[in-house]
Amino acid sequence: MKKLYKSNTNKIVSGVLGGVGEYYDIDPTLLRLAFLVLAIMTAFVPAVIGYIIASIIVPKRLVEETKSH
Repeated sequence: MKKLYKSNTNKIVSGVLGGVGEYYDIDPTLLRLAFLVLAIMTAFVPAVIGYIIASIIVPKRLVEETKSH
């Protein structure tokens, strides 16, 4: 079963969007651009709050799990 983790290697702020990109096999740069557009369209506050919540909820990938994938 696939699990969503924060990316250890592809991160700018906390690795949430890098982890989502790895999970769905999508370029994280596209996700970052989409997040930026969403943030601009929602006056930043809802998108930023969602990102903060995701960075708290989504676990970090442990070193052992990185080796097995």
